[in-house]
Amino acid sequence: MKRIAILATHGFEESELRSPKEAMEKEGFAVDIVSPESGEIKSWSNGNWSNSYKVDRTLSEVNAKEYHALMLPGGVLNPDTLRRNEDALILVRDFFSMKKPVAAICHAPQLLISADVVKGRTLTSFSSIKDDLINAGAKWEDKEVVVDKGFVTSRNPQDLPAFNSKLIEEIKEGKHQEQHA
Repeated sequence: MKRIAILATHGFEESELRSPKEAMEKEGFAVDIVSPESGEIKSWSNGNWSNSYKVDRTLSEVNAKEYHALMLPGGVLNPDTLRRNEDALILVRDFFSMKKPVAAICHAPQLLISADVVKGRTLTSFSSIKDDLINAGAKWEDKEVVVDKGFVTSRNPQDLPAFNSKLIEEIKEGKHQEQHA
């Protein structure tokens, strides 16, 4: 059984965690919500705090070897907090160095900039971080989903159907020898 980590903390965009998680579970994948804190993390939806989600495992309890892929939901607060957490940066880098699929949507690529894994990669994101990604060496495209050798990105919640489809496809394909940071 494929096991997937979703890395998130308080302030993640609810639909960007819930929708991919449900799609992956429907495929029969085991999905863990991994967070720096234990207990529950609170989502953000339509400009307000929303539902809480149970954390399955804390960041200190996991490593990339245990998982087949990593999924990063957006939200403004979530990646901004995670990008300042050295353990989160190490986990992200490990998925890339192990050539495993990584998927990020909306503002989540901010975490990837801080992990120094976007240089030379083609991706998309929420439009407000386009310049940050280009300045970090990425090639940015305005498309609903961009796949670059096991690396899946999308712009916003409206792109979730395409994002989920490509995420599942890449997980099923497994490791990509061209995956790199």
